[in-house]
Amino acid sequence: MRSVYLDNNATTRTDPAVVAAMLPFFSDQFGNASSSHAFGSEVAPAVKQARKSLQTLIGAVYDHEIVFTSGGTESDNTAILSALAVQEGRDEVVTTAVEHPAVLSLVEELGRRGIKSHLISVDTRGRLDIEAFRRALSPRTAIASVMWANNETGTIFPVEFLAKMARSAGALFHTDAVQAVGRIPIDLKNTEIDMLSLSAHKLHGPKGIGALYVRKGTKFKPLIVGGPQERRRRAGTENVPGIVGLGKAAQLAATQLEPQRAQIAVLRDRLEQGILRLGHCMALGDVRTRLPNTSNIAFERLEGEAIIHHLNRAGIAASLGSACASGSMEPSHVLRAMNVPPTALRGAIRFSLSRETTADEVDCVLAALPDIIEKLRALSPSQERASDTSLPAEMSL
Repeated sequence: MRSVYLDNNATTRTDPAVVAAMLPFFSDQFGNASSSHAFGSEVAPAVKQARKSLQTLIGAVYDHEIVFTSGGTESDNTAILSALAVQEGRDEVVTTAVEHPAVLSLVEELGRRGIKSHLISVDTRGRLDIEAFRRALSPRTAIASVMWANNETGTIFPVEFLAKMARSAGALFHTDAVQAVGRIPIDLKNTEIDMLSLSAHKLHGPKGIGALYVRKGTKFKPLIVGGPQERRRRAGTENVPGIVGLGKAAQLAATQLEPQRAQIAVLRDRLEQGILRLGHCMALGDVRTRLPNTSNIAFERLEGEAIIHHLNRAGIAASLGSACASGSMEPSHVLRAMNVPPTALRGAIRFSLSRETTADEVDCVLAALPDIIEKLRALSPSQERASDTSLPAEMSL
């Protein structure tokens, strides 16, 4: 049975070139990058090159604005907690109702400590309420944290504009760009973004390594203290193989971004249009301003878990949404924030492509899915009422 992987927003396959770049640093060049002897000095240049490759990909002015971390969650936590620690007289956070759990779970925990947070709502397409964001900013705001692109719908937020608003209010601005880096162009030197989070395994790099961009001059307090690594911004022995892997993944993404972004979008649209022909389903999110690889389709009066189960049996990997919320019996917080109709709320399936996705794989999904949907509709007692309903106009393409 052929396998088709369309869950790249959860993780991507590590590129073989990335693996090859990492391997020497497990055995041959195994030194500690902070050591002063030859074993360390031969490793340190590889870390520096990785930093420069990442600097190029995200358009940072200086390579030392890159702080290597264990991944997106650590980077998000570090950015928000640092801002609260260094912004005197400011003890509030502004974020959105559709952030990743790496931000929302932290915000919830901070609330138990007395830190006030403002969760900005979105419309039915997942677009941010800009005026509500503006009103939430105040002299008490320490940081505004808004994701660059949503992990479930692919909707892209105007973070450059939001950063200007936050800075005008005297607050720092952070963006969780885990889904955006390597998929859309980013040029931080032309923005007022103070901090940005990213993770290697979303751009064909290894798991367990990520980075936090910290603009030069930004006041900062480390989350992890100890040794002098990363200019005392993140203590702990450097994960050299992971850093090298992230650097190689960044290099590959930078050289392949523009041609492959268009190719991926073409395949995504081909998949989405084929699925929508099945009827009684809708494309979620801002379909005009979203990541080129992401399509979230909600099927009326069907259970997404059942669809995923049958797709998996056919050798096709897709998802209900965030892998970090898998296993939850509650509908996605993102879709609830978008006021997706109750009849479709539990029937949403996310397909996320990568530069490795082929037209044949898309066609494989389009060949398998109609039978799956037909069988599930036949088993659903609510389907006999489905023809009497129509999707809200604002939710349809």
